[in-house]
Amino acid sequence: MVPISFKRDSSLNILCLGAHCDDIEIGAGCSLLKIFKDYKIESVNWVVFTSNEIRKKEATKSANQFLKHVSKKKISIESYRDGFLPFYAAEIKEYFERLRKEINPDIIFTHYRNDRHQDHRLISDLTWNTWRNNMVLEYEIPKYDGDIGNPNFFVEVDKDLMDRRNGILMKSFVSQHSKHWFSEDTFSALPRLRGMESATQFAEAFYARKIVF
Repeated sequence: MVPISFKRDSSLNILCLGAHCDDIEIGAGCSLLKIFKDYKIESVNWVVFTSNEIRKKEATKSANQFLKHVSKKKISIESYRDGFLPFYAAEIKEYFERLRKEINPDIIFTHYRNDRHQDHRLISDLTWNTWRNNMVLEYEIPKYDGDIGNPNFFVEVDKDLMDRRNGILMKSFVSQHSKHWFSEDTFSALPRLRGMESATQFAEAFYARKIVF
């Protein structure tokens, strides 16, 4: 595990990147709630790349719940087609380049580079193409592919934060309730496993390939 400590009197600029509408919440939601509680936040940019009309409303609702105490925030829910992001790679690369000119985040949350979902991998690759001198934390998404690995950066979270994250997910993403994996049991399982691995009760884990101060 890599110990990281930001100064409590500093203000953080955070960028959250997700291929799909619930990715950020599932992969990093507990840690974000903890950061928002424990640190001063200068700004948060929350970007989701695929959606449709229903999913966009759900994702906007969820993001606003997570960011309700953040004064300076920008929520962008784009409308690329789910499962087809690699075919829009040039457009999305341009999107990243525009974003790079606008913000210089202290922390970037993005997908795990070895995630088997093609949309997730593209967002991860472009994150590293775009920001090479920033702190990038790659989050994990449990799914059918069974592609979670051995993360090296753990964030301890308490049950109240996890329950709050789970509650926002369940209340916001109503269209996903019919999916067999979309349940509080699923969302709690991985934090419990990562908690066991880090000698805590619950934790979210990330892949920290390079951290530059």
